[in-house]
Amino acid sequence: MSTKDTVLALFEKNKGFFISGEKIAEELNISRTAVWKAVKKLQSEGYNIKAVTNRGYCLDKEADVLTVRGIRSYLDENGSCLRPEVFVRVDSTNTVCIEKAAEGEKEGYVAIAGSQSAGRGRRGKAFFSPADSGIYMSILLRPVGLTEDQVLHFTTMTAAAVSEAIEAVSDKKAEIKWVNDIYVNGKKVCGILSEASYGIQDRNLECVIIGIGINAYEPSEGFPSAIADIAGRVFDEPKTGLKNRLAAEVLNRFMAYYKELPDTPYSSEYIKRSMVTGRDVTIHKGKEQIKAHVLGIDNTFGLKVVYEDGTVEVLRSGEVSIRI
Repeated sequence: MSTKDTVLALFEKNKGFFISGEKIAEELNISRTAVWKAVKKLQSEGYNIKAVTNRGYCLDKEADVLTVRGIRSYLDENGSCLRPEVFVRVDSTNTVCIEKAAEGEKEGYVAIAGSQSAGRGRRGKAFFSPADSGIYMSILLRPVGLTEDQVLHFTTMTAAAVSEAIEAVSDKKAEIKWVNDIYVNGKKVCGILSEASYGIQDRNLECVIIGIGINAYEPSEGFPSAIADIAGRVFDEPKTGLKNRLAAEVLNRFMAYYKELPDTPYSSEYIKRSMVTGRDVTIHKGKEQIKAHVLGIDNTFGLKVVYEDGTVEVLRSGEVSIRI
């Protein structure tokens, strides 16, 4: 872990209590200057750390901070095989997992961050990942014996798991916008990005990385104007431990489904949460936009639509925007 991460971990252990810069430096075997720089960086990223002369530093006891210890405390038998690593900030948790995979990291590694400087969504879009309000994590998997079509279903499996986790922790209804967005109260609270790597010569599946970005809370400065109309949050106000619990709940439910592959017990959970079924939508195909009505989602997660001319089509990929 970086100096900033280790300092944050120490603050988390002593949350609500002041700890001197001297004691931090001694315990972590770093300089006082390094402590000061780490604290300043954490404060700039949104962590509520008080600094008082002759008392030291104190992390707000109500701060909801992601930690390995906190997440592990909520993992059940399904998620206990995972190896989470928590970062204060990374460029992208998917990128972290890609690099780990290239180094030979085994299945079950999970990169989790409090913020991302270069979060990625589908189709190369940027994913807004501010500090101290979201959960950004990626799971490294090395599945064996799956077809390419079955690998494509990792996104829908993840969407079902995240929806169930949100409902379990928040008591709010979670809906799915085909293919990979989770909505609460009509606002997007989660996006999913699945990436697979295949051997160049044999086309054998080498790894799958599942990226999940969740808006746990509304950022202190609000959402950017470009997404303010559609972005939402899972929780109404911060509470200690909520992010750790939600992250663990997602991992538990995801791994429960993962262990059932190639069976898809999650299909009914995904289909019943569809927020586009029975709605008029706009289908985006490259630069083309076509109006359609959604008839439903089939058992292979295709979106069945009927166009204005009466033509029926089952979509296997693409982007759907709801016409309000």
